[in-house]
Amino acid sequence: MGKPTGFLEFQRVSESYEKAETRVKHYREFIPHLSDEQARTQGARCMDCGIPFCNNGCPVNNLIPDWNDLVYRGKWQEAITTLHSTNNFPEFTSRICPAPCEAACTLNIPQTPVGIKSIERAIIDKAGENGWVVPQLAAKKTGKKIAVVGSGPAGLAAAQQLARVGHAVTVFEKNDRIGGLLRYGIPDFKLDKRLIDWRMAQMKVEGVKFVTGTMVTGAALPKGIVNDAKKTVGAEQLQKDFDAVVLAGGSENPRDLPVPGRDLKGVHFALEFLIPQNKQVAGDRPNPIDVKGKHVLVIGGGDTGSDCVGTSNRHGAASITQIELLPRPPEQENGDLTWPYWPLKMRTSSSHDEGCARDWAIGTKEFIGGEGEMRGVLKAVKAVRLEWKDGRMSEVAGSEFEIPADYVFLAMGFVSPVGGVLDAFGIDKDNRGNARADTEGGKSYATSVKGVFAAGDMRRGQSLVVWAIREGRQCARSVDQYLMGSTTLPR
Repeated sequence: MGKPTGFLEFQRVSESYEKAETRVKHYREFIPHLSDEQARTQGARCMDCGIPFCNNGCPVNNLIPDWNDLVYRGKWQEAITTLHSTNNFPEFTSRICPAPCEAACTLNIPQTPVGIKSIERAIIDKAGENGWVVPQLAAKKTGKKIAVVGSGPAGLAAAQQLARVGHAVTVFEKNDRIGGLLRYGIPDFKLDKRLIDWRMAQMKVEGVKFVTGTMVTGAALPKGIVNDAKKTVGAEQLQKDFDAVVLAGGSENPRDLPVPGRDLKGVHFALEFLIPQNKQVAGDRPNPIDVKGKHVLVIGGGDTGSDCVGTSNRHGAASITQIELLPRPPEQENGDLTWPYWPLKMRTSSSHDEGCARDWAIGTKEFIGGEGEMRGVLKAVKAVRLEWKDGRMSEVAGSEFEIPADYVFLAMGFVSPVGGVLDAFGIDKDNRGNARADTEGGKSYATSVKGVFAAGDMRRGQSLVVWAIREGRQCARSVDQYLMGSTTLPR
C-alpha cells in the first residue's frame, strides 16, 4: 500500500488537458503525464483495503497496489518491472483503456478512486524517457516457428511472449504498417503512433519478424474494411511452414444501418473516415473525406463515435451531432448497487468537450438525399424519438424530425472479425461469427483445427485493448505448452 493515511490526506488529481480551442488545431496527444510528485501523491492514496478489487477489475490483473506503493516510495525502476510483469504494453493501456480498475477501486465507493491509469502512464513514460524499456532476449532458441496473423494488441502481445521463450515468430499484417486497430482505428490525438514504432523496435531485437501488406488467401473483405495487401499467403501454406498459427485479427466487420437512402453519397462507416485520417497524419495522401464546413451526424455513442467527433472537430465541421439508440444514462452511478463492477453512467469524452450536440433514445428512419444537381447526395436524416420500457423500445408517435447532415458516420460497433480468415482455415465459429475456442483447460485458445489458435477480437469479438493484451498473453502460454509440453510463461 501507499501511505497508511494517504487516502484521508490527499485528493484525487487528474491529468491536465490542453485547452480545447488549441488542441483541435492539431492531431498530437494533448494530455501530459503526471509529475513525479503528483504520481507519488496519487500512489500514497492507495489504501490497505484488504482485498484489492482493482486487480480483478483489470483484465490483465495488473499488480496495482504493488506499483502504487513503489511509486510512492520513489522506486520507479521496480515499478516498471512490476507493471511489465502483467502488461506488455502499458503505453497503450494507460492512454486508451477506460480504466475498469478505477471503477473497482475501494475509494470509488465515495467516487474518488485512486488515479490508477494516470500512475500507470507516469511509470511507462518515465521508463521510456530513462531507457529502462529494453529487449528481453530468450536464453535459447527452441527451433519452433509460429505465425501470428494480425498485428493489433492481441497479436503483438502473443508474439512478444512467444519470442521471449525462444520461438521464431513472424507477424503477418494486411495493412501497410504494423499495429492493427491500434494504428488505424484510434486517432493520433489519443495514441501517438510513435509508441507503436518504439515497441516494434524492441520486439525486432527480441527476434519478432514483421510482414506487412500480406493477406490470408480467401479472406474476402466487406465494405468498410481497409486492405493494403499486395501479397497473399494461403492458410495451408502457413500451416505447412509453421509449427503453430495464432489468429489475432481485429473485429473489423462494422454493424450496418440498412434504412432507405443508405447508398447516398455522404453515408460512411466510421473507419472509412478514421483510417484515411490516420494515414494522412502519417504522411500518406489526404483523407478523401473532408468535413470542413459540413454538418456531421455520428450514429453510435461509443468510443468509435467519439473518435469521429474529435476528428470532425479537427477538420473544422460546421456542426457535429451524435445520436444514440439507447436512453440517456444517469449522470452518476449508484455505487451501492454497482461497485466494484463497471457502472452504467454518463460518460463525456475530451472529443465531446471540444464541441458536439448529443441526443439519446433516437432511431434512424431514413437518409434523405437532395434534388436536382444534389440528387444522390445526403442532405438530412429523418429520425424518431424512442421510448424504452422494460428493455423494449417503441417509437413515440408524432415525434419524427430531421437532422441536417452532409455526412453521416456509422459508429454502432463491430459484429465480427473478417470471416474469410476463419473460413480459410476451416475453423468452427460461435453464433456471433467468432472463432470457437475456450479460455480454460488444457486446450485454451485452441481452435477446432490442430495447431491453430485464436485470441483477442478474433475469439471474443469486439472488446477493449486491455482484453486483447490479456488474451494474447494467455494464448501465447497455451501455444508454448502445445509446442513444448510445458511452459514458463505467466498466465
